[in-house]
Amino acid sequence: MAEKLSQSQIDALLSSMRGGGGAAPPQEEVPEKKYRKYDFKSPRKFTKDRLKMISGIYDNYSRIINTRINGLLHATCEVEVESVEEQRYYEFQNALSDSTVLTVAYLNMEGADEEDPVLFYVNAPVMVSMMDRMLGGNGNVDQDIGEDYEYTDLDLCVYESLMRELVGVMGESWNNYLQLGFDFGRVESNPTLVHLIGLEETVVLVDLKLKFPNCEGGVSVVLPGTMLMTLFTKINQETSARRTVGENRSDDIMGHLRGSSLDVVAELGRTTLRLRDIYNLNVGDVIDLSQKKDSAVFLRIGGNKWFDGLMGVSEKHLAVKIKQVYHHAERGDMQENE
Repeated sequence: MAEKLSQSQIDALLSSMRGGGGAAPPQEEVPEKKYRKYDFKSPRKFTKDRLKMISGIYDNYSRIINTRINGLLHATCEVEVESVEEQRYYEFQNALSDSTVLTVAYLNMEGADEEDPVLFYVNAPVMVSMMDRMLGGNGNVDQDIGEDYEYTDLDLCVYESLMRELVGVMGESWNNYLQLGFDFGRVESNPTLVHLIGLEETVVLVDLKLKFPNCEGGVSVVLPGTMLMTLFTKINQETSARRTVGENRSDDIMGHLRGSSLDVVAELGRTTLRLRDIYNLNVGDVIDLSQKKDSAVFLRIGGNKWFDGLMGVSEKHLAVKIKQVYHHAERGDMQENE
């Protein structure tokens, strides 16, 4: 039965409707949800997991070139991954100047498309510092060197020598996933006039930071999206193949194990004797196991209880008829309780 309102409640309700009642309780402000903007004109090709994988690969690459640069230039250098970002190629190209120098490299793997080169860009001050060290200097450079620095023919020869080293070891960073390599292509001194990658092509830009005692700068590696899709497809195939081989190998191992021999011990019972009693035992003495004659006999394998049963005779031989099978967890519990 519905509850009736009292007169006072009715009066308060009417008063509130006429506007004479107390102010309505303030409503709590609900914080506005913030949504990340998404550009439907530039859909993302790579998930966060894929970008994280690339970051890990080039973290390996940074350690490899760190060792290579230290040995080549006889200088202390720290290299680390600064960022990994997916973008359109025109976003990268718009930041280039007419005097920018790029290194072109190609993936060396069966099925790779040479139309999609990998590009390297090295910040001018750090490159000039490395070239100075290559030529016997101490790497000190003019702090006024900008991105419009124009390399001489000699500079470009040393530049190419350095980049061959950096390109040649990049394949090693992928060894945890695939066996591949990268071949040095050429040094391009006017990339804005040469069609290297389609302007709307998706690329992944990996920025590395190089830090010398007297200079620091960046190296950018531009990875074409189509090349990465090919590599990720190959990785998935390799992973699937390894999983299949591993499953087949497991079946083979289990097949061999099933045919192996194990010692099975039938335990009639246990008791505790003093050393003096054991020393005085003779033929014909009886040891009391505190077990009834029809008590269960435990079958042990590797010291663990696997079964229990009853002692009997089969074809004139002593035998045990299994009455209970213990699961792994039960066997472990029983072993702990003993």
